[in-house]
Amino acid sequence: MDEDLKTMSRERLEEEVRRLRAGIRLHRDSTGHDLCWHHPDLWRLLPERLDPTIAVPPWPKFLRGCIRYRQSLDEQRPDAPAHDTEFE
Repeated sequence: MDEDLKTMSRERLEEEVRRLRAGIRLHRDSTGHDLCWHHPDLWRLLPERLDPTIAVPPWPKFLRGCIRYRQSLDEQRPDAPAHDTEFE
């Protein structure tokens, strides 16, 4: 799958690492409502171009997952400041 890496020069590999790190940092630095979104831009960092098939849970299960995700943030980052704005 990653055979293209074998043919890249050191300079091209370094460029690729910088590009991937920038994408990971952009995702990592998401905050507020942006934490809840689908992130296809992160997937586009991969060389294979495909539109991944996703499955979306029914609303009640989806919302329970959102609540669990928010609870995990309370557990993992209890010091995180509140972002008290409505999504528009």
